[in-house]
Formats: sequence, structure tokens, C-alpha cells
Amino acid sequence: MTTSNGEKSLIVSFGEMLIDFVPTVSGVSLAEAPGFIKAPGGAPANVAIAVSRLGGRAAFVGKLGDDEFGHMLAGILKQNGVSAEGINFDTGARTALAFVTLRSDGEREFMFYRNPSADMLLRPDELNLDLIKSAKVFHYGSISLIVEPCRSAHLKAMEVAKESGALLSYDPNLRLPLWPSKEEAKKQILSIWDKAEVIKVSEEELMFLTGSDNVDDETALSLWHSNLKLLLVTLGEKGCNYYTKSFRGSVDPFHVNAVDTTGAGDSYVGALLCNIVDDRSVLEDEARLREVLRFANACGAITTTKKGAIPALPTESEVQSLLNGN
Repeated sequence: MTTSNGEKSLIVSFGEMLIDFVPTVSGVSLAEAPGFIKAPGGAPANVAIAVSRLGGRAAFVGKLGDDEFGHMLAGILKQNGVSAEGINFDTGARTALAFVTLRSDGEREFMFYRNPSADMLLRPDELNLDLIKSAKVFHYGSISLIVEPCRSAHLKAMEVAKESGALLSYDPNLRLPLWPSKEEAKKQILSIWDKAEVIKVSEEELMFLTGSDNVDDETALSLWHSNLKLLLVTLGEKGCNYYTKSFRGSVDPFHVNAVDTTGAGDSYVGALLCNIVDDRSVLEDEARLREVLRFANACGAITTTKKGAIPALPTESEVQSLLNGN
């Protein structure tokens, strides 16, 4: 995973970072919760930290409030070895907050405080273009497409990364409560669909985007486009399905005692990106790709065994331990 100067290749993650407030007890509604614990999150930031924890080189690009929480989040990125050179601070808007309730089955419900939050106010002229140009992989979600000016910043960053030769990676990370309507969510998520070379969707997102009740190969392949190198459908405790131009298949899950699914998809993506950033030929070699996806499944599984996303993201040795059955 090294370049000619001995430095690892850079994975840049673009989008939102926020604080989840999670009830101190599971299985209650937000109104019933006796108290809340701060849990830093935001899918693109989680991916960046997942990469770094696995020994990769990561940077985060986004905007935080110039407030206690914003500086806390920037500090968490740095503590986890993620470059914060792409972060801007907004003096007029707060860092985004989300109240997240964990149902008794470990699934989540969200209530967001973003009106507007700092991440929505990132402007194209504030982007650290040198950082983006140095990315070998540029990863993003869809929350940054919801409103201007962040939408324009997202499109500009994507264009600059692509022109500089980065692999574009997209995890829509659907959060319906943040969108004005289901129709708008679908339209905007699909508006940049044909740009990405690696796309990961959950089974729920697959059904939402296609309008189908199935998660079969035919449904998945209806989302295929000619620029795509790899389409992934994650199936939670059922593993994942993969599709490329030349082959398709599925990779079995790891069975663990899941307590919180937060961050599992981000961990999976981080693991995938770490393993392809320096050798895209993996995407054309099914045997090697299956090994990478097995590793990614293990990362996702480990992440569900602890509360919170960032504390639960695994190191390489933890993953190897699960892979080896220890």
C-alpha cells in the first residue's frame, strides 16, 4: 500500500461528521430514554477512521461548527490518524447532532438537528483541492447532496478527484428523514450514480432505489452502469453480494453477537477501500476480490459487537483473529 516515496496511498472521504446522542439504555424510544451518551459519527468520517485503524492513510473533507463539538470531532479524527487538512469551521452554524435510538433488536431510529448545520454550508471555494487531487480513492455519500451550497461542493470535489485519477467510491447511506421527500431522495441519489466506479448499497437501499421487493441479481443489475467496476449489496447478517462486468457471486457472513449495527457498513467500506487503493486489479480477479470481501465482512461483523461506531471499528489484528477463527 505504498507509493514511490514510501507513503501509503491516500483515501479521501467527503461529507458529514456529526455527534450521535445515544440512549444509555437500549430498546427505548427517545422520549423514554433516561439519558444520552455522545457518540461521534457520520458515515464518511467513520469510513476515514476505519481506513486509518486498518493501517491505511485517510483524510476527511467537510465542514464543522466552530464550536466545542466541532473541535472535539476534528480532534477525534486526528487522534485516530486521519488528516484534518480538509476540514473547515463555520462560525455561524452549529455542528450537526442526531438523536439515535437503538431498538431492542439493535436497529436504529434517528432524529436530526440540522437547520442548517455547518456540514450543509461547505462551499466549493472552501475545498482543499490539493488534498483532493492527491487522493487515489475518493469516497462519498448522498447526505451532502441534499442542499446547496454543500451539493455544489460535493460535485466539484468529485470532478476534481476524477480528473486527478482517483477511483470514485459511493455509499448512498440513505437517511430518509433528512430529505424533503422520498422522490427527491431517489432522484438526487441517482443523479450522480453513473459517475461512481465502486458502489455499495444495503438491501434496504437496493429496494428503495429500484422500487422492487426483491434483492435478487436481476434487481441489483438494474442499477448497473458502464463506468461501474464493482457493485456491492450488503445483506447484514446474510453477508454480501458482488457484481462486476465479468463475474458475480456472494460471500458468507460471520456470525457474531450483534449489539449495535452502527458503523458496520462504514467499516466494511473502509476495509474494501484499504485493500483496493493500491491495486485495482483486485476488482477483476474474483478469487482475490472474494478474499477482500471476506475481510470486509469480518470488519463489519466485529463493528456490530460493540456500542457506537468509532470505538467499534476494528484493527487488522482483530480482523485476522476472526478470520482465523480465534
